[in-house]
Amino acid sequence: MQAKELRELLTPEGLRLLDSLPAFDQKADVLAQVAKLRKAGHSPELVAAVLTQAKLRSKGRAKFGDFAERMLFTEAGLEQATRLPVASTHAGRFRRAGLTRIADLGCGIGGDALALAALDLGVVAVDRDEVTAAIATYNLAPWPSAEVRLGTAEEADLDGVDGVFLDPARRTSGHSSTQRLQDPAGWSPTLDTAFAFASRLPTGVKLGPGIDRELLPDDAECQWISVDRSVVEVGVWFGPLARPGVKRAALVLGAHGPAELTASGDSDDVEVGDLAEYVYEPDGGVIRARLIGDLARQLGASTISRDIAYLSSSAATETPFAQCFRVLETFPLDEKRLRQELKKRGIGRVEIKKRGVDVDPAAFRKKLQLSGSNEATLILTRFRGHHTALLCERV
Repeated sequence: MQAKELRELLTPEGLRLLDSLPAFDQKADVLAQVAKLRKAGHSPELVAAVLTQAKLRSKGRAKFGDFAERMLFTEAGLEQATRLPVASTHAGRFRRAGLTRIADLGCGIGGDALALAALDLGVVAVDRDEVTAAIATYNLAPWPSAEVRLGTAEEADLDGVDGVFLDPARRTSGHSSTQRLQDPAGWSPTLDTAFAFASRLPTGVKLGPGIDRELLPDDAECQWISVDRSVVEVGVWFGPLARPGVKRAALVLGAHGPAELTASGDSDDVEVGDLAEYVYEPDGGVIRARLIGDLARQLGASTISRDIAYLSSSAATETPFAQCFRVLETFPLDEKRLRQELKKRGIGRVEIKKRGVDVDPAAFRKKLQLSGSNEATLILTRFRGHHTALLCERV
């Protein structure tokens, strides 16, 4: 979004027009919508802005629920914004630590600041981009305890602030098509700068879940969070925001509610064992936090191969930290053999999972030439040094 489009949108006429639009329909005739709005006398900039916002609000529901209906977004801002349930866990840490006024440095469109303000915490939200800061101001307008400032994290005035939250920009600047920056020295603020705030104030830093673990500090709690089995972030927490004795945590959010594994460090692995009746695929958050060993001990399970994150047990135990599969049969990972076996069983739909083998699941599925009304799961992995296919059903 350009500044001119935003100025058009942030007028009584623009906001009334946006709120009057019907729910976004992916199949609607966009050219017809544009022609209708232009015929009504609206400028090209305003028409482009309101139709873009209608689309983004529709996408925003996945992260913000009903709040999205009164929010504004940029494409890049929505993509990078923290999901509201996750932002709520961040805000809860600050409140439990007894902090009352938080600086959200690099606030983006205001997702985390919104969650902080919703808990009646004072918020100073700072962003270096003028358009993004203006959108954050609109999104935070219902909360008088929140203010938005244009500026950088490095130069932010922290007078009166008793806690800091940072989400370093890890992509090139812009509001739509941006590119990921791999080097932490190129982030804004840099990773070293973000961690340095912890020497001044209680600090939380949101990072991508795949960050090199060697870059994570030893004196902080690192919590990986997954939402509906997708790992979305690792939060690094310092001072009173970190829980005593906790250095590694995996928080799993889903239909079951929140569930968490915590430990004082990476867990010790369990021994490799035989393939039993049930196989477990640990949640990605558990894998990233390196708490597979602790989970295995909870389940009474062993690993099926060293350095591969599949567990096996003779019992099916319900857990939010892993998906469970019953092993029906085991085959060599041979395309022709599998095609014959699946055809014999009338299996026309397969879910393919893989670890430790170089296979493209989509391409492999096509080669199986599936037909039939039954369905199953294929787990392609290594067992006893051999590439193996496990024909399974979900428990």
